[in-house]
Amino acid sequence: MELAHLARSEVLRAADVSDSREAQRRRRLRRLAVILAVVAVPLVVRAVTLVVAAADGHPRSHSFFGLRLAIPAGWGPYLPSAMLMLVLVAVLAVPLLGAGRSPHVLYRPDEIDTDLSDVVGVGPVVEEVIKTLNLFLAHKTFRDRMGGSARRAVLFEGPPGTGKTYLAKAMAAEAGVPFLFVSSSAFQSMYYGQTNRKIRSYFKALRAHARREGGAIGFIEEIDAIGAARSGMGGGGREGVSGVVNELLIQLQSFDQPPRSVQLLSGLIDGLNRWLPAGRRLRKPRVAPANILVVGATNRAGDLDPALLRPGRFDKTITVDVPSRAGRREIIDYYLARKAHDPGLDDPSRRETLAATTFGYSPVMLEHLLDEALVWALRRGAERLSWEDIQRAKLTEELGLAQPVAYAESERRAIATHEAGHATVAWLVAAHRKLEVLSIIKRRSALGLLSHSEVEERWTRSQSEIEALIRIAMGGMVAEELFFGETSSGVAGDLQAATEAAAQMVGSLGMAGRLRSLDAVQTPGSPNLVAKVLADDDGTAAVERILATARDDVRRLLGDNRHLVEALRDALLEREELIGDEIGGVLTGADEDHRSAVVDLTAIPAAEEARLDDPLRGRRGGSGASDSATPRG
Repeated sequence: MELAHLARSEVLRAADVSDSREAQRRRRLRRLAVILAVVAVPLVVRAVTLVVAAADGHPRSHSFFGLRLAIPAGWGPYLPSAMLMLVLVAVLAVPLLGAGRSPHVLYRPDEIDTDLSDVVGVGPVVEEVIKTLNLFLAHKTFRDRMGGSARRAVLFEGPPGTGKTYLAKAMAAEAGVPFLFVSSSAFQSMYYGQTNRKIRSYFKALRAHARREGGAIGFIEEIDAIGAARSGMGGGGREGVSGVVNELLIQLQSFDQPPRSVQLLSGLIDGLNRWLPAGRRLRKPRVAPANILVVGATNRAGDLDPALLRPGRFDKTITVDVPSRAGRREIIDYYLARKAHDPGLDDPSRRETLAATTFGYSPVMLEHLLDEALVWALRRGAERLSWEDIQRAKLTEELGLAQPVAYAESERRAIATHEAGHATVAWLVAAHRKLEVLSIIKRRSALGLLSHSEVEERWTRSQSEIEALIRIAMGGMVAEELFFGETSSGVAGDLQAATEAAAQMVGSLGMAGRLRSLDAVQTPGSPNLVAKVLADDDGTAAVERILATARDDVRRLLGDNRHLVEALRDALLEREELIGDEIGGVLTGADEDHRSAVVDLTAIPAAEEARLDDPLRGRRGGSGASDSATPRG
């Protein structure tokens, strides 16, 4: 085997694990041949004896393997009671005997229908997994020719639904070795001491399978349940935190523990060596460490005991995070290839748009979104999902089910004006944000909402982008003031969001003239960032100044563009919900109509006409940084 193959991004096929598996197969055949020979020799001798006896005229007939059972005289009346006692003993003893058994579920390679080609959207993670897998498969070559030690255990950490278990199963399928899956909660037992015993039994099963098959992969789901950091010697009982973690630490070092047969043979040799002189003592057999790779999965890596994460135990931590935009596109392509869909969804621009608007989605969430879209397709009597089905499913998953309520006419108009104010400000000051949904339909606790997201995926926010988000939050309140002369209780959520963003600027990001970070003040039971900022008079004044400036800017902006608010308000009153390009279409049409009306009704000099050519130019700057929805109420 070429050592350079260990660093390639492809799984080794002809590796040490395959050689070990073949050697073990041949040993099993030889042992079977010996056993069959031991059984066959007496049978052959008996057959020859019967043939010879028959030839001499003295045939013999008697039972060979038959058993004759007889009940002693007088035992008949006691037999039912004895059988009942045996049943009671079995009922009491069997749970105790089985309490310490390993709770794992064994998957053979041919029982796993997932391989690494099914793991999409996380390319760098797959490459690192392949390198780890190659070291596992070529452990002898890596050890004997390079002097290295293969990784004993790998930790997959990341948010829920990112495919950690899926990836571990794909590893086992690619390696062609047994996969022993166990959940941490399965180790827990009602009997004292049995939790540790189950952990020992699990690693014993791992060693046994690894020696029979050349290697084995063990997967412990939610390992933080049994590997949480220890605090003192108690931790809720010696078997509780400390005892279980100690057992896990010990078993992660037990890969070189010999099997029971070798231990018995070694004990016998030790006994003989006590009678032999020093120069003639027998050598005890040496057994190579079992080729085991333990994979742990958790979304709370910070809770694990530090001793678990040192080299020699969990040697490598691989973060399986939510996919990027390119990764989401790969996942969408993968799942759409397996789900019935309209030909329109094969358009690359459609799929790019879906990938762009699902920022923060995990692979499981993307699959669930498409499954929900199939449900919407069934509801309308179709057999294939469409783009509209995906949009409806996304709207329902993110914002909740629509709850039609009968608004009073004045309240309905106020809600429509409020949401129109949000959307108008977002369209004017955040050109790099995409307006997704504008609605006056009640969903969850929101009477209306504006949902908007990044056009391009962004991971940071500039000061102007945060200020743009604050202005968007102020849009609803200012629109109410402009059209009704007062505000309603629906602005509470908007002011909360704006205050949180302003407090972050003041106390964490150094964007308000203060470089001191209040995030650096970490004490037990300390308040959140907003409370820290508002507890200080200077901080409160800085937050109030940011909010007041944003409100004044929005007042001027909406005062100059009342026609846009009115157009969106009227569209919402008519249709109740605008999605995607419908919002921009209403705004663009209203702006063109307004400019045409101004030019037709007023004789404007050329200089004035040039100045009013595009009243929106110069205002549409800045962008936000993450998906958001601005609810009312």
